[in-house]
Amino acid sequence: MIEILTDSELQKARAAGRIVGTILDTVRRRCQVGTNLLEINQWVRELIEQAGAVSCYVDYAPAFGRGPFGHYICTAVNDAVLHGKPRDYDLVDGDLLTLDLALLKDGIAADAAISFVVGTASKDDMALIETTERALAAAIAVAKPGARIGDLSHAIEQVLSAEGYKINLEFGGHGIGSTMHQEPHVPNAGRAGRGYELRPGLLLAVEPWVMADTDRLIVDEDGWTLRSATGSRTAHSEHTIAITPEGAEILTLPPQI
Repeated sequence: MIEILTDSELQKARAAGRIVGTILDTVRRRCQVGTNLLEINQWVRELIEQAGAVSCYVDYAPAFGRGPFGHYICTAVNDAVLHGKPRDYDLVDGDLLTLDLALLKDGIAADAAISFVVGTASKDDMALIETTERALAAAIAVAKPGARIGDLSHAIEQVLSAEGYKINLEFGGHGIGSTMHQEPHVPNAGRAGRGYELRPGLLLAVEPWVMADTDRLIVDEDGWTLRSATGSRTAHSEHTIAITPEGAEILTLPPQI
């Protein structure tokens, strides 16, 4: 299913996006050496409830996971990159943490992810994160009415490939609206000019992610967390965008200070 949102639904999407961006920014600022991943999950639960929103994750039980996710945010550390299930782990200096959050507000969803280093950051980790951010920005720059999904995928691929990263196509971006995951799929590599044509009112969650030296994933014992097959570091950047007559509007930005 591909949804095209009405103007009133887009207003709800903007509200949902603001909440996602604000929560991710708040949690990022709170995270420090010694913060426990389960503590982060509890913060997010409280923040979602305070905002009058609903988690997309707690009851989420797709075919690729083991039962309902049961938590409010994905917390992926170091070699983990996607669907990181919060666990009893205290962050240490130099950990590369990815937070991925999706929620519903008044029946419309928004989804975003950020990667950052807790404490002391290495140049390699910062380069990994920055590359996913540039790839995301490149995709957003070409997202406009009349463009095609392949244009976004190709823009992402150009940035990631130029830095020598291998690209996994099992998981990528997606349409979003009244549910968290919808068509069209937005792979992180593709041919320009191909695929679904973007229209005003379409919401997309665009999410470049990479592993430092492989494109192969393994599933953690928890049945959810996806890790680099080689144990290499990973990064993931994501925004929900709305296609408008003028181009792409980013809905999940952090609040302006």
